[in-house]
Amino acid sequence: MCGIVGYVGERSSIEVLLGGLRRLEYRGYDSAGVAIVTPGNGLVSHKRSGKLGILSDDLGHNPLAEGHTGIAHTRWATHGGPTDENAHPHLGDGGKLALIHNGIIENFHELKQELLAEGEEFLSQTDSEVAALMVGRSYREHGNLTKAMQEVVSRLEGAFTLLVVHQDQPGVVVGARRNSPLVVGLGEGENFLGSDVAAFVAYTKKAMALGQDQIVTLRSTEVSVITFDGEPVEAAPFDIDWDASAADKGGWSSFMAKEISEEPEAVANTLRGRLGDDGLVALPELDALIGDGSAINRIIFVACGTASYASMVGLYAIEKWSGIPVGVELSHEFRYREPAIDEHTLVVSVSQSGETMDTLMAVRYAAERGAKTLSICNTQGATIPRESGAALYTHAGPEVAVASTKAFLAQVVACYLLGMYLGQARGLLSTKESAALADDLHKLPGQLEEMVKTGPRIQELARWMADTRSVLYLGRHVGYPIALEGALKLKELAYIHAEGFAAGELKHGPIALIEPGQIVFVIVPSPRDPMSLHSKVVSNIQEIRARGARVIALAEQGDAAVLPFADEVIPIPLTSTFMEPLLAVVPLHIFGMELAGAKGLDIDQPRNLAKSVTVE
Repeated sequence: MCGIVGYVGERSSIEVLLGGLRRLEYRGYDSAGVAIVTPGNGLVSHKRSGKLGILSDDLGHNPLAEGHTGIAHTRWATHGGPTDENAHPHLGDGGKLALIHNGIIENFHELKQELLAEGEEFLSQTDSEVAALMVGRSYREHGNLTKAMQEVVSRLEGAFTLLVVHQDQPGVVVGARRNSPLVVGLGEGENFLGSDVAAFVAYTKKAMALGQDQIVTLRSTEVSVITFDGEPVEAAPFDIDWDASAADKGGWSSFMAKEISEEPEAVANTLRGRLGDDGLVALPELDALIGDGSAINRIIFVACGTASYASMVGLYAIEKWSGIPVGVELSHEFRYREPAIDEHTLVVSVSQSGETMDTLMAVRYAAERGAKTLSICNTQGATIPRESGAALYTHAGPEVAVASTKAFLAQVVACYLLGMYLGQARGLLSTKESAALADDLHKLPGQLEEMVKTGPRIQELARWMADTRSVLYLGRHVGYPIALEGALKLKELAYIHAEGFAAGELKHGPIALIEPGQIVFVIVPSPRDPMSLHSKVVSNIQEIRARGARVIALAEQGDAAVLPFADEVIPIPLTSTFMEPLLAVVPLHIFGMELAGAKGLDIDQPRNLAKSVTVE
């Protein structure tokens, strides 16, 4: 995944472009570059490997000539390492044209061989430079940047967003997208392009998302969209419901720390206007798709990583409240096993960005086979919700840190709302049960505030464990996906071995990993839990303690049965079974962040990772 920005208007384009890149750096931070069309100097460009600050420092010492049209890029490397030569923009037409690219051009090798045979020279190892040279050649023939783009994209295979500028067409930026995000920002006397709205939200709150296989031509007072085949398109605008300050750190040490602090607000925003005190759920956006729920006999969640763990938590609740069988599939495995789905199947995709390529492909596969498709998403105008039969937005606000936190909680809450909605539509969730669930959910933001306050104690634990090489996580029922989520955060952020296990599996193999000093986090069910899992998990704690493990238990306040067997107990406010995982995950998010900090690692931009995986 890469971050891209385009601008046409009266402002100094370098300020707009660098500001956009700063807000998009979470999308890629191997290298960065800009290209500007200037009135007197033609096309000027500069790019550097490393984080955006290196490019900014260079431009501070050696400013580019001023211009009002430009493009900029921050890269997450796919083809070719993170070097100056492989950074974007790439040039074509003898240096008169600049191109930036997000995605992968799958047939670049054969196209490159064709260009080499025709005498073209390459300066990088990227697939992107192929597109730059091809658009440059086509422009020389047609003298029209939009037509040149249209001709070239017809030959490209894969997932891509392309932006180009040419010094002979000042005041014009042309973009194209296939299976990769691109959003237009609509201003007054100026217009913008970006990988997402964060690129331009400081300047406008009106946006327009491009559809699949579309080309946009951007001028300061005009935006025109056509298909790859040249047919005109009327794209629908939408309003951005957050401002630029939401994408800034606001004094926090990291974006992740800020976003953990926003977890209570994210849950409150996901619930707002959707759940009455009487427990009735209002999701009018789902009415046409789901109706009374009688036509649905199976639900399949498709998601990756953290989103798949949120889906797993949701599985327990939805199945219980709606009576519909529910499964969770990894998006990248779903369509390749040719699942049996039909018009009675509801396929629910979960993606913070709404651009996760594996999940998008799974949604398209499901739709082609007649399934109903629903998107749980946090990003307005994203591809997955636009291509789904309905969308349930989480309204968690922008999430910049690569490791997801507040989006996870919002996704779980959205799953709960879906479960209650289906249970009520099918007449299986009683008024009394609905009211009790509503009471629990409305209490959550305040209880989450309590969990966020565990930060200082978690920081002490992280410093004490800064040199640990392995951490295990155990949970049962809804605690099991939380164990997986806790382990994932540690892998992402601290780069150490971490595994989450269903506690019932302990004696089926994983207990062999326990040795003296082994750190184990245990999510302990409430002793009031009607399924009587509490005593089983306490027995697990005793078993691993007997083998020398150091146990950190997340247990309900007042759970005296855990105290004799745990080295540390992190108390969780009293709540019901399905609310516990939302409270237990907060200290695990904090621990992953603090352990990375104790090891001196980059919390917001962990190595080798990008915020959204927009290629398969």
